[in-house]
Amino acid sequence: MSTARAERLVNLVLALLSTRQYLTAERIRGIVPGYADAASDDAFFRTFERDKTELRELGIPLETGRNSVFDPVEGYRIARRDYELGEIDLAPDEAAAVGLAVRLWDSPELTGQAQGALVKLRAAGVEVDDQAPTVIEPRVRAEPAFAPMLAAVQAGQAVRFEYRRSGSPERRIRTLEPWGVVSWRARWYVVGHDRDRDAPRCFRLSRVTGKVAAIGKPGAVVRPEGVNLMQLVSVTGGSEDPAPVTTARLWIADGRAAGVRRRGDVVGRETVAGEEGDVIEIGLYFPESAADWIAAQGPDVLVLEPDVLAKSVQHRLEAVLARAGQGSGR
Repeated sequence: MSTARAERLVNLVLALLSTRQYLTAERIRGIVPGYADAASDDAFFRTFERDKTELRELGIPLETGRNSVFDPVEGYRIARRDYELGEIDLAPDEAAAVGLAVRLWDSPELTGQAQGALVKLRAAGVEVDDQAPTVIEPRVRAEPAFAPMLAAVQAGQAVRFEYRRSGSPERRIRTLEPWGVVSWRARWYVVGHDRDRDAPRCFRLSRVTGKVAAIGKPGAVVRPEGVNLMQLVSVTGGSEDPAPVTTARLWIADGRAAGVRRRGDVVGRETVAGEEGDVIEIGLYFPESAADWIAAQGPDVLVLEPDVLAKSVQHRLEAVLARAGQGSGR
């Protein structure tokens, strides 16, 4: 940003903060240094529009309104109560976490917003080191549909988009009243009310193709109270069409695998290889994906039903043993 432009923006902010009334564009042109040099009316309005956009992108709450019903044009002001920040006090480890978070995003839209947040913190007197070396350099990659979906959620506006279902090349147009965008198992999902099916649905953003179009009036979509977006995604496994639940029966050795035990209901007792344990039943939407965390329990958990899950767990355990054997033979 040039020095002249920076000075003009600062002057504009000061002028809009110093008044309780709305200032018209013409009034601003006359009192804010930097605008009087505009070669023409069109040049002034183009510059003023860019400056307003810049202020809003910096998070400065620019209000638009009229001082009375008799005013022919709208004016602008900045409400001090919305502009001023409360005291920000971050501990050194919290400031370091903020610096790392700024470096996480691998998306042009979100990288810019993260950098803007960093500037605001520094302006508030918080020292944040975003250049400190790290052992790992993680990245959070956002899908192209992320920014327009998030914008629609914030605006309370419905969206229409083309969507490809899992395992199918077919694409369909979907209309959604979005409630929120969440990340689950390293995937981004939008959750909301599907108008086509008149029911809550979640859609993986990586399967959204083409442009996301906002439709209807802003503010028309309101997220229902008490809705847990993460729970909706996790229960459906991130699918817009929840799959039928499969009931799995597992044997768990006494005093072991408490995390698995909490997921199900105890339905009996059984002895396996001379060791006592509980038999539990647990509902699974995707038995194949459950094989990983069940296999991680080793001999403490045995799958009794269904057979497809038992074989998947067995294959994973055999692969671990094979790798261990290769390592010991070196």
